[in-house]
Amino acid sequence: MPLNRRKFLGTSAATGVGVAVTGAAVAPSTASASVLGSGKPSRRERRYSFTVLGTTDLHGNVFNWDYFTDKEFDDKDHNDVGLAKISTLVNRIRKEKGRRNTLLIDAGDTIQGTQLSYYYAKVDPITAKRGPVHPMAQAMNAIGYDAAALGNHEFNYGIPVLRKFEEQCDFPLLGANALDAKTQRPAFPPYFMKRLRTPHGRDVKVAVLGLTNPGIAIWDKANVQGKMTFPGLEEQAAKWVPKLRSMGADVVIVSAHSGSSGTSSYGDQLPYVENAAGLVAEQVPGIDAILVGHAHTEIPEYFVENKKTGKKVVLSEPLKWGQRLTLFDFDLVWSKGRWTVEKVGAKVLNSNTVEEDRKVTRLLADEHKKVVAYVNQVIGTSTAAMSTAEGPVKDVAIIDLINLVQRETVAEALKGGAYASLPVLSQASCFSRTAQIPAGEVTIRDAAGLYPFENTLEARLLTGAQVKEYLEFSARYYVRTPAGGPVDPAKLTNADGIPDYNYDAVSGLTYEIDIAKPVGSRIVNLRFEGKELDPKAEFVLAVNNYRASGGGNFPHIAKAKQLWANSEEIRNTIIGWVKAKGTVDPGRFASVDWKLTRDGTPVF
Repeated sequence: MPLNRRKFLGTSAATGVGVAVTGAAVAPSTASASVLGSGKPSRRERRYSFTVLGTTDLHGNVFNWDYFTDKEFDDKDHNDVGLAKISTLVNRIRKEKGRRNTLLIDAGDTIQGTQLSYYYAKVDPITAKRGPVHPMAQAMNAIGYDAAALGNHEFNYGIPVLRKFEEQCDFPLLGANALDAKTQRPAFPPYFMKRLRTPHGRDVKVAVLGLTNPGIAIWDKANVQGKMTFPGLEEQAAKWVPKLRSMGADVVIVSAHSGSSGTSSYGDQLPYVENAAGLVAEQVPGIDAILVGHAHTEIPEYFVENKKTGKKVVLSEPLKWGQRLTLFDFDLVWSKGRWTVEKVGAKVLNSNTVEEDRKVTRLLADEHKKVVAYVNQVIGTSTAAMSTAEGPVKDVAIIDLINLVQRETVAEALKGGAYASLPVLSQASCFSRTAQIPAGEVTIRDAAGLYPFENTLEARLLTGAQVKEYLEFSARYYVRTPAGGPVDPAKLTNADGIPDYNYDAVSGLTYEIDIAKPVGSRIVNLRFEGKELDPKAEFVLAVNNYRASGGGNFPHIAKAKQLWANSEEIRNTIIGWVKAKGTVDPGRFASVDWKLTRDGTPVF
């Protein structure tokens, strides 16, 4: 049954405690009880089994479709994506286990990531008067989700869009550590509880606690500052798990939009850990299983021992975009007047093994067609083809295009002001190694493919010395490679697991990255306008809001003076630039301003 948000908030305001919906289900057990001569199950052997299905980081994927390439999704491992595929897997498991012996939950990052989700947030927004129902709400309602945790990307489009999406969902969006900034009470339901009826006359009460990512306070500062706060997962789990147990929960599951590694990408800017799911399992007693999200990694089954009880907690993270579905299988036994978890295990199913559920694809066929037509609108032409394929290891024209647009936009914004005379630099990352601009007609999807995130543009003030430290930090991305030996481009990048989006190429300067040198001393021949960079000189850096707010933990930038910022996505700024120019000519802006070297010898 759907959550009545108005009723929840009223209860929350009156009691100071958020209460989520309670449902009921009636079903035969999937595990048989022993039958004695009397024909009755033995009290000592009352058993019940049920399954919790989980997804995470769906990022607006309903169809097995790539809107940036305008064709069916595929990758080197031939994964498939989308809720239509997940729906088929869910239907299969419900048929096997009995629908009423299953729950379906999600661990967040639902409404951002594809042009489908972007279209209904920005082009034909769900917040408009008589606006549409979000495709993700329609699909998840049709599939029958029981609850979903909030992800950090839920806040990208602002709180009004999130609240409208919440209103359109037939299930609660959970966030025990998403608090109202003024009252410090939960701004969303902290938990969801459901009764599963067994053949033994004793219901099993299953609680799902939702936890989101503290990094929201940094990454979406413009949307949440002064409105919501996001304390640490361990702290809030320690508060809520005992409450859920005292309310009679036989099983406690955490849906956490937080990875399991115990690391953070925002350094010491917040006193909380970004990827804290493992720490929650380790530190907070009373948890049976954790559905992990946020990290975009696949963890079929991982056990963490709780330090206080010695009990092992099972964690599982299904791969992003609907590529995998997690199954938590619970075996319970009735003992000493209560149900206890005897055994729980986890595994993942691959969505590329099934067809799309036609019920879901038919439901959203019109929305899909609208978005396909939108992304294929022609906005200009290009005199040459450009690609990001070599972007991680070479200064390529397509990344130069992003930096050119950003530098021109910031320079225009600062014109006539106190900082108009300062040189403008720009940072850009290779978000996708498959993005390309074709020779000839350029469409919205071509331009949008360069920037799959809804980042906005800022201008920050840095000194020459700070710029060098920024570049040194970025250069950690490369694996140290001795001079003279062979070079495999496929093994040069992503040192220590650093993702492509946390490597920045900076334009407006020339420099070399000596990958034979240790981290911290790799930037050589750093020059501005042909001269050695002055450490005391001042520069304006055109930078995306994720980086400016501390994403990636780059030095200096988060504390640097903000000179300008806007609310327009960089993606749309690029689209607007191409429309205004009409023609994109790499010959006018492409240049090799940085390169990889070893002891002064170019790698390529």
